[in-house]
Amino acid sequence: MLLIMIINSFLVGSAVLIHFEVLNWLSLTIPKLPVNRRLSVLFGIFGALIAHVIEVWLFAFGIYGLVHSKQFGELQGPISNTLLDCVYFSFTCYTTLGFGDVRPIGLIRFLTGLEALTGVVLIAWTSSFMFIEMQKFWKAK
Repeated sequence: MLLIMIINSFLVGSAVLIHFEVLNWLSLTIPKLPVNRRLSVLFGIFGALIAHVIEVWLFAFGIYGLVHSKQFGELQGPISNTLLDCVYFSFTCYTTLGFGDVRPIGLIRFLTGLEALTGVVLIAWTSSFMFIEMQKFWKAK
């Protein structure tokens, strides 16, 4: 149980750190872009989306490793537990979409719950960040 808590903490902490660094880099880069405001906002959106995709893949690698270790549980459903299956499952967890076609069994359930919570927080953080960036452009008019 302690090992799964350490793994979960590492994955959540890494995702938050990645997100912080990307948003920090975007906040420094967007004002310096030699393009119009609309393209700057698009740059910010795509940068944040790339960060989310990296974070989903991070969790997917974690899920893949846990599933294949055979000691933390498994994923059940119409999948073969390949890396891409884990990425699909990770996307549904991170976005809290939760189709329900794949379900975690065993200790891996804690990671999927934490991924959903982390995804909600990081998506909200991105929304807040982009709102603040867009406000800067609106005030500049």
